[in-house]
Amino acid sequence: MTKLFINIKELVQVRTEPVSYVSGEEMKVLPTLKNAYLLVKDGLIADFGSMDSCPEISGAKVIDVRGKMILPAWCDSHTHIVFAGNREGEFVDRINGLSYEEIAQRGGGILNSAKILNETSEDELYRQSAVRLEEIMKLGTGAVEIKSGYGLTVEGELKMLRVIKRLKESYPLEIKATFLGAHAIPAKYKEDKSDYLQMLIDEVLPVIAEEKLAEYIDIFCETGYFSVEDTELILKAGQKYGLQPKVHVNQFNSIGGVQASVKYNALSVDHLEELKDEDIEALRNSTAMPVALPGCSFFLGIPYTPARRIIDAGLPLALATDYNPGSAPSGDMNFAVSAACVKMKMNPEEAINAATINAAYAMGVEKSLGSITIGKKANLILTKKINSYGFIPYSFAGNHIEKVYLNGEGI
Repeated sequence: MTKLFINIKELVQVRTEPVSYVSGEEMKVLPTLKNAYLLVKDGLIADFGSMDSCPEISGAKVIDVRGKMILPAWCDSHTHIVFAGNREGEFVDRINGLSYEEIAQRGGGILNSAKILNETSEDELYRQSAVRLEEIMKLGTGAVEIKSGYGLTVEGELKMLRVIKRLKESYPLEIKATFLGAHAIPAKYKEDKSDYLQMLIDEVLPVIAEEKLAEYIDIFCETGYFSVEDTELILKAGQKYGLQPKVHVNQFNSIGGVQASVKYNALSVDHLEELKDEDIEALRNSTAMPVALPGCSFFLGIPYTPARRIIDAGLPLALATDYNPGSAPSGDMNFAVSAACVKMKMNPEEAINAATINAAYAMGVEKSLGSITIGKKANLILTKKINSYGFIPYSFAGNHIEKVYLNGEGI
């Protein structure tokens, strides 16, 4: 169906020329069009402009949105929303003084999630994950990357990836899958980490390639988890099967993961709560997108990604939720945008750019999503009547979305 939105108070993130992402000072610029119209045809953005030049389209459904704004749906480039159960008990443990690392050492954390997931059927895992996916769609997410990594066995990892594939086939938003078998070291391999990595390479990667279960490969490059040497081993193996790296780095320590990721042409480097000057320099010489996960910092009480250092160094930055049961149990991109402004000192223009066009790049969908551009998918957020787009991060606990459109259809 053809839809014509008229009297749009402000059309946000308007790009007439192809833009892959914005960096540095460019992130402060958010192109908009006031008193606008937007034409959607066959699920794509067909035209837009000022109401002064609004065309009459025979047969179009006209939607008057006076006083409301339209912006591209959020792109969430880093999530773990395929999981079983929850870890609310660990939430209480942290309140009572245990750190994330201490909980993990006691068999909690990722290993706890892996235990529950391996005891859960594929159908039940799909059902639980679909509930979370529907939730984030209503919160304005029009594209999402989902990782494996809570299986930590051949069967568990493949089960997760097959669930992601089923979600792709069942829902209208864009979904990308990432293989994160190297998320933690299972107890069985506690003294044989190299054997575990080799098992992922020899037994899981060939099936992923055969069944086309993932686009990307990831590893948790961190002290106590996987080393830089481990990271290079996994990224090199993944590339042989056509999987581009998207890597967990610098969450608690800077140990060289950024440089290894750049070496293997990572699409994104995610977390970056700890950042050294040499990490900044490595990113300057790459096309990797730095990705901040403010929900994780908020929930764990750890430092926030130093957005100002990254942007002021002339680099781009994307935002994502890190939606997972242990360190960021929320998939609300609106909160990520708010936290970026409040805690990371990004201005609203930078934060919206980071959650749309830059986030689209961070998951490889910048050619079809992330901006109001003719020919891109009509994945859109229609706001309620608000004063400005800055009201979205300002009023951080409110729901300012009236309707979400995916491929031009309201959900």
